[in-house]
Amino acid sequence: MKILHTVQSYPPAEGGMAEVARQLSERLVALGHSVTVATEYHPARNWSNMNGVNVVQFTTNGNSVNGFKGDVAGYERFLLESHFDIVVNFAAQQWATDIALPLLPRIAGLKVFVPTGFSGLFSRRYKGYFRQLPEYMRRYDMNVFLSDCYRDICFARKHGIANTVLIPNGAAADEFLSPMEDIRKQLDIPRNHFLILHVGSHTGLKGHEEAMEIFHQADLVDSTLLIVGNEPQGGCGSLCREQAALLNASARFQANGKRIISTQLSRSDTVSAYHAADLFLFPSNIECSPIVLFECMASKTPFLVTDVGNSAEIIDWSGGGGVLLPSARPPFLPRYGKLTSRMIEKLRIVLGRSDDFMAVRAHISGSVLLLESLYKDAAVREKMARSGYVAWQKRFTWERIAGEYEMLYRKLVEE
Repeated sequence: MKILHTVQSYPPAEGGMAEVARQLSERLVALGHSVTVATEYHPARNWSNMNGVNVVQFTTNGNSVNGFKGDVAGYERFLLESHFDIVVNFAAQQWATDIALPLLPRIAGLKVFVPTGFSGLFSRRYKGYFRQLPEYMRRYDMNVFLSDCYRDICFARKHGIANTVLIPNGAAADEFLSPMEDIRKQLDIPRNHFLILHVGSHTGLKGHEEAMEIFHQADLVDSTLLIVGNEPQGGCGSLCREQAALLNASARFQANGKRIISTQLSRSDTVSAYHAADLFLFPSNIECSPIVLFECMASKTPFLVTDVGNSAEIIDWSGGGGVLLPSARPPFLPRYGKLTSRMIEKLRIVLGRSDDFMAVRAHISGSVLLLESLYKDAAVREKMARSGYVAWQKRFTWERIAGEYEMLYRKLVEE
């Protein structure tokens, strides 16, 4: 089959959606298909083919609500003049999908939509967008959802969208079953330290501040919190490093042998960190279907996570490989940026005009108690790790999931 995947970002850009598109695209190529990815221009991408995947990039960004910038006409021409058997749009509310929506009847091939959560569903700014979306979803030959209970599938059911299928995210067996580097030695983490891992870009919404505060308050000794994530411009990376330095220098940390490391790692070293960790702590504010939880399952790492996206569903799928942190939607003032911009954003949240107004935040004291409980109970952690790993092997490897996408594409082509 000749397949087109459209996605806002693709490696070397980092992020969950980029990883999903890469895993599926490269594995479909390995299965004998021709795969092209249309994505946003990246200054470090000086090639047009990566591991067999053809990559076409456009200097385009934005979405239909905030407006488009860049080479919109060039992307439209590409969609209308290309001839693929299958065209897949990953994620709503971004240019690679939004530009395609009104063009669907004119785009050759069968069309598939993978919504990935509808983050702006309850935002007033997106009211018109979601009023039109059901009709667009009916024009797709299939709509693929990552969860059976999250807001996007509920939206589809509410509007009578019948052409749907569930295919979850996952983690790669060829990646997580490969020999690992000694990340403790590399980062000078003592062998006897209880290692807590957090993986997430420093966007300000991955719960870095909460993770550090939970770790700070928890009654732990000889412990390290390792925060791994790239640092986009304008994010919380520098603030996280500053806070880590302050806590590391505190008398309490030094007396108890506690330490926080905030760093960026290569992908292979990040996988090594998963395997070395005793526990994964992920008090994120906003998610759809967090890939990091599947990666915990693949690395036999028990996890604590806020009630974001379909985290509760993933815990159920994992057979209890994780536990929900006590979570609530907070009336918090945005924590990053200048005071004036934070106050403006707070007003936008209150008025429902911000994409982030449905964010949640971990309840710190309750989360501390959970962390302390698991820290003290190695048997429970081992049981959680084993349950998650068995579930991952049975259902959530990217190898299996790519096969599910291939079967879907074949079925659509053959009908």
